This record gives sequence, structure tokens and C-alpha cells, in this order.
Amino acid sequence: MNNNRYDPLFSPIQIGPVTAPNRFYQVPHCNGMGHLRPQSLAAMRAVKAEGGWGVVCTEMMEIHPTSDVTPYIEGRLWDDSDIAKLQLMTDAVHGFGSLAGIELAHSGSSTGNLYSRETPLAPSHTACYDNLPFSARAMDKKDIAQFRDWHRQAALRSKQAGFDIVYVYLGHDLTLLQHFLSPRHNRRTDNYGGSLKNRVRLLQEVLQDTKEAVGDRCAVACRFAVDELLANGGLRCNDEAKEVVQMLAEIPDLWDVNLSDWSNDSQTSRFSEEGYQEPFTQFVKQQTGKPVVGVGRYTSPDRMLSLVKTGMLDMIGAARPSIADPFLPNKIREGRFDDIRECIGCNICVSGDQNSSPIRCTQNPTMGEEWRSGWHPEKIPTRQSNDNILVVGAGPAGMELAMSLGKRGYQVSLAEASNCLGGRINQESALPGLSAWKRVADYREQWLRRAPNVALYFDSHLTAQDILSFAIPHVYLATGASWRRDGISRATPFSVPGIDCANLFTPDDIFAGNMPRGRVTLFDEDNFYMGGVIAEKLIEAGCEVNFVTNNALVSPWTVYTMEQHRIQARLIELGVAIYTQNNLASVTADQSVISCIYTGKTTALANNALMLVTEKLPNEALYLTLEAERLKGSEQWLESGIRTLENVGDCKAPGTIANAVYSGHLQARLQDQKPAKGLRFKRE
Repeated sequence: MNNNRYDPLFSPIQIGPVTAPNRFYQVPHCNGMGHLRPQSLAAMRAVKAEGGWGVVCTEMMEIHPTSDVTPYIEGRLWDDSDIAKLQLMTDAVHGFGSLAGIELAHSGSSTGNLYSRETPLAPSHTACYDNLPFSARAMDKKDIAQFRDWHRQAALRSKQAGFDIVYVYLGHDLTLLQHFLSPRHNRRTDNYGGSLKNRVRLLQEVLQDTKEAVGDRCAVACRFAVDELLANGGLRCNDEAKEVVQMLAEIPDLWDVNLSDWSNDSQTSRFSEEGYQEPFTQFVKQQTGKPVVGVGRYTSPDRMLSLVKTGMLDMIGAARPSIADPFLPNKIREGRFDDIRECIGCNICVSGDQNSSPIRCTQNPTMGEEWRSGWHPEKIPTRQSNDNILVVGAGPAGMELAMSLGKRGYQVSLAEASNCLGGRINQESALPGLSAWKRVADYREQWLRRAPNVALYFDSHLTAQDILSFAIPHVYLATGASWRRDGISRATPFSVPGIDCANLFTPDDIFAGNMPRGRVTLFDEDNFYMGGVIAEKLIEAGCEVNFVTNNALVSPWTVYTMEQHRIQARLIELGVAIYTQNNLASVTADQSVISCIYTGKTTALANNALMLVTEKLPNEALYLTLEAERLKGSEQWLESGIRTLENVGDCKAPGTIANAVYSGHLQARLQDQKPAKGLRFKRE
């Protein structure tokens, strides 16, 4: 039913010559699909429109070969041949009554044009980003005139492709227009450099060019990073950024405001709260009569309503919350608040773009699968039999599997060895900064407890004999994984000498409440978040910590979730002694010997305990026992009537929580499905 209290979020709003049907605005976000996977991209954006987002935007769109961001896979609008691909998206979005926005971008010196091999361009001579061994050249007046024309032509192509909102983009420290505005990048002495008025000149010209080109039918939006969170040389919301908005206040039809760089704009929940951008962006609405959209990882309907009613924002911007739940607006409209899959701010979605692979989501396993697998976040095929199903283990994989099977209409028994649902979610969400991750379990638990066709069994330590005796035809084992205690890891293929003598701990000991004391050497070869967050937990408990990794950075894979620099800074601030590019060579009862990965030089670290954060092993003993019965065709197996025996999630292959959720969802979709000939998904 409708909840009239939230009606202000569903009132239409005029944006230049177009009208958005409501106040929910999916801001531009990358997705690892871009110009290479236009069908997947269109289907993903269409689901957002179907879910009630009044405006659905593209990712950044390269406007010219001098803005080629290879190896990243973004949108591309170099010439007329790109129009048809983009029309797939606009047609799909318009089919659900939403507006389609396109973010035109030229990346300047932040890219190297590795595919096009064009010379990079910048306001001033400067080295390119990403440690590329070449530079961008300073643009002359002819280059500037050409850039304006490229942008104008891209705007006209956007209009032809059916877009309703066309962006002029200067944000995230990734665009030529922002580089012209920034004194850190712009060292020119002509009328495009020096004073703020001169540095704003090109932005103003491009805004006016775009309005003249497409403003009769398309709204023109300005996406502007109002603060770079830099001590020196960066734009600040109460300084030049405020002057920029005042100077250009009524030129764009909409202001889309955020922080720069991208890691500041999309901070993880480990380092920020919902609405963390408000202190920086709240001034904008006071400077302009045009609609303002802002972001802040908003998941609370009441927070969204307050922002609109108080006039801080006209529209609620979202990237990550729209990924976690594309149907968030419709669920608010219908008062289905418990059904909202709240974003946990883990940035697994960001990692897809950073790795040039299709987007994924911890909360929403259908993200990125809309076209290639035909998955929908709110619809799942009904059951094809009346068979009962047993799921053993209620961690992220088991909960997702049981929930999705339950939604298909199957009778499901979910057996959990502990007295609560959640598995590793409960353990990890209790670590410093990860409390929002509990939402993964909470969302699924509330559904499972309401479902009449799902039976929950706690304190169920099932044996193979128990399972064989149940005579349930479909058995899925989601019994998780455990951290290794032998020191074996990617770089250390054999057990570490002396490991049996060590006062040894793993994260599993921490989860069980068994904490080391005194000086602890932590060896991290997991490379994701766990080593850093365990080190923080140890410091909280009063330990001294030596952090050892064979990588050059602490928690190196978190570069892809854009939080590595924050993690390493946090550990330095906490007094953790960091030893990079070292392996664990040997251990004794009171010391750990580490060795340089290049020279082999050893260093002895005195310690009271050794914490290993290396790899996990699947808890597969139950599966292997049952599989052995199947393989030998034992009488018990034949009498059990079991037709499906599968291990899922970490029990199959330890990985991220997102991997576990996806694994559970996949098995639920495959239940009773005929084996596909060839690939189970489509290719572009």
C-alpha cells in the first residue's frame, strides 16, 4: 500500500525542458560494461527505471579518441557509430517512464589514450596519471576550440540517441574541465588560467555551448565536485567552489554535486556514515534556483524525505544504493521498507570497474546478470517440482540459497549449527568499521523468518548419517570455511618452519573471543580487508602489532575498493609497525623471522604471538563424506533418494561475501533446471 508520508519523494520536478517523475536520481556510475557490453548495460539501467528511479544516467562517456580511458571500460561516444548502442539504453529506460541522462567526459591527463594512441591533452604540460611514462601536452587556443566542438558534437549525438539530460562533467579529479578549474593542474598565464574567473571560463563556455546545441529538448546538468579534501591547492566548498557555483548558478538546468576524488565521493562504510557529504554540499542549494541532486549512500527513507522537505536537496542521488536495490524507490512508495536491500558500502561494485569486469554487488547477486543470465532482482522462476530441499549452513551462501529457493516456492529446511543466522557475516560485522555489513544477514533473516515454506533449525550439528536418513532429495551444503593455521599461502607453498612451536592465532580465534596478548606479529597474505581490520582489533585490545606482508602495500586488493590508502593511514596512526615486501620465513615460540622477497635478507621480530591471515580452507568434510557414499553407490545412499548434492559458497571455494551470496543465488536458480547446452549465460 502507499505511504502518503513519503509523497514529497514522488512529486515530479522540472529540469529545464524535461520533467522527472519523482525525486529518485541514479547518478552516473561506472559498471565495467560500457561500450563493450551495451546489451548488458541497457538491461541493467532498465531494471533501475523499472524499480522507480526517476532519472537513470550512464557512466562517464568518452567524447573523443583523445579521451580514451583504456584499460577501463567506460561509455564511448566518439562518432555517429556509437549512437545505436546508446539508444538501447534510452529506449529501455524510457520504456518505464524514466528520464535518461548521459555524462559526457574528457579525461585530459588522467588517461593515456592507450588504445587510440592520441596525444593526451591538459591545461598545462604535465605527466599523465597512473604512473604512465609519458605526459599530456598543454592545449593551445586551437585545441581549446576543438575540445569545445568535440563536446558540442557529443551533446548533439546524445540528443539523437534519445537522452533527456546531458552532463557537463567536472569531478573526481578525472576530467579536463576540472583540471582547467584547478590551480593544481592549471598553470596557464592566458585568459584560461590564473584568476578564478579565467579558470572558470572554459566551463562556462562549454555549458553555454551545450545549452545552445541541445537545450531545446535536453536538460543540461553540471556535475561538480565542490571539495577535494586536500590541505593545499584543492578546491574547497567554502572557498573557490562556492564562488564557482555563484558565478554559474543559473546556467545549468541541474547541479549534481559531490566530492573529489572518486575515493572521497564513494567512501566505504568502514570510513564514513550515511550522508557524510552533506557538510560539504549543503551550501549549493542556497546559491541557485535550479534543482540540486546530491549523494551520500542514502538508504534511510526518512533521511531522504528530510533532505527534500528541508530543501537541502531537490533530488536524492544514488549510485551504490541503486545497485544494492534497484527497486528501492518502489519499495518506499509501497511501504515495503523491510524488503529494501540496503547498501553495505563495501565497494565490491567499484572493484568491477577497477578490474575492467562487469559490476557485481554483495547484497544484490543479480547485478550485472540482468541481460547475460536473464536474472531480475525481484522476480525468480517458480518451482518445477514439489520436492523438499535441505540447506546446511546459514551463512551468506546458505541464507541466500534458502531465501531464493523459498521465493521459488520450494519447501526448504535450513539447518544451522549455531544458535543464529548469519555465519561469517556475524563474525566480520563485529570487527572495527564493518557494522553495516550486518545488513547482508539482516535482510535475509527477516525474509526467512516470515516465510511459511522455510523451516529454520538451530543448534543442528548434522552428520552424514543424519542427512542420509532424512530422505530429502536435494541437499546443499553451505558449511563455510576456516582460516589456515599452517602458514601456507600464495607465496609460501609449504608449511612455515617452526609453525608448531608458535603461539598461533587466526581470525577464527578472534571470532571465538580468543585474543592474543602482548606483541603480535601479523602476517597477511589474504591481501583484502581482513589483515588490516584484525590489526586494528588487536590494537583496540591493547596489543602491539607488527604487520608483515609480502606486498608493497597493506591490504593491496582494497585499491580496487578505493580504501587502501585509508587503511594504511589508519594503521600508521594507530602505531602499527609495518613491514612490506617480506615473507614469513620461520617462527619460534618468541619470535618471527621475516625475509625480504627480493634479497632474502632476514629480520627477527620478537613477539608473544603470531597471527596468520593467509588463506581459507573449505569446511568440506561433510560434503566429502556424502560424496564418497554417492560414488560407491552405497545402500544408504540409494535408500536416501538424494538426487542433488552440491556444496556452495565458501564450502565450495572460499572467497568474498559477494562470491558466497552469488553462489547461493546461482544454485537456487539452477534447481530443477535442465542442463544447458553450452554456456549458461549469453555473450555479447
